[in-house]
Amino acid sequence: MGDLRVKKLAQLLVNYSLKLKKGELLSINTSDIAHPLVKEVYREAIEVGAHPDLNIELEGLKEILLKNGSDEQLKHLSPKEDMVYRNYDAVLTIWGGYNTKPLSNVDSKKIALNRLARKDAVNVFFQRVAEGKAKWCGTQFPTHSDAQEAGMSLEEYEDFVYGAGLLNSENPSQEWEKISAFQQKIADFMQTKKTLRFVAKDTDLTLSVDGRKWINCDGHENFPDGEVFTTPIRESANGTVRFSFPAIYSGKEVEDVRLTFKDGKVIEATAGKGEEFLNAILDTDEGARYLGEIAVGTNYGVQNFTKNILFDEKIGGTFHLAVGAGFPETGGDNDSAIHWDMICDLRDGGKIYADDELIYENGKTLF
Repeated sequence: MGDLRVKKLAQLLVNYSLKLKKGELLSINTSDIAHPLVKEVYREAIEVGAHPDLNIELEGLKEILLKNGSDEQLKHLSPKEDMVYRNYDAVLTIWGGYNTKPLSNVDSKKIALNRLARKDAVNVFFQRVAEGKAKWCGTQFPTHSDAQEAGMSLEEYEDFVYGAGLLNSENPSQEWEKISAFQQKIADFMQTKKTLRFVAKDTDLTLSVDGRKWINCDGHENFPDGEVFTTPIRESANGTVRFSFPAIYSGKEVEDVRLTFKDGKVIEATAGKGEEFLNAILDTDEGARYLGEIAVGTNYGVQNFTKNILFDEKIGGTFHLAVGAGFPETGGDNDSAIHWDMICDLRDGGKIYADDELIYENGKTLF
């Protein structure tokens, strides 16, 4: 008998996160290792009358392309993938593979070039999401490699993943409705503010969110979830931020990242490890050195760094920002082929000021 939590997760993804309806086209993008969850999602999608379609990536194919492909091949976007972004009603991405670092020895410029191939289609898709014409959700299937990255056994990691999604509760969707209501209060409060200042160890960053929409992340675009976010005004960020945890992109770890902003742009980027890679990604395009997101993590059921951004950016008591693409749904207009989240811990003396008022301290709201 399989893990009943997998079936619960599939039910939540189809009925709560994506709210899939009869006749809708669903693309499931994943690795073959996630087949237990894929099978259950497929079953649920069929039961609601949708049309599920699979895009299964085999281990090692991306590495072959990036190491051996010509620039022309790296910039190629398959017609099927382009069609999915432009025409499908829903896209579900299930993360989890055999190796969390398959691209560690790939030239960072090739990674950036390949990302550019999807830029236009991805932008179209997320504009459709912002307009309510498409739906997207990303989730995690527990694997040995991800467990190893998190410093856990597979059984421990499964408990962590499913626990973060509240799948042990009798009615998980009801629990997520409660979280949604709690986070909406935070989003509504932030909606009234114009400027934010983040203060922590080696961090003092000020930016404007005037007129931006704050989004309540309650399990519909990520699962599990737990954050509120927006996109800052493009030229507004000034100051320095030092990230508490390694910043991970395409399986590559960059440690002790420090970014200095002037009029919205990263003018200096240093790292204790991986500095060359950091700057190569920041040089992908003009928008890569500007902010696409600022967010506060609100999932206090996630407290440990696991080297998996799906969970790490949700750690209750942290804030994160992302360089690169902004979100149309927030009013963000920064255009880039990348979106790289980096996390700063506020649980030990960190503070957030809104319009010069202290609203957050030591990982907790004061309102």
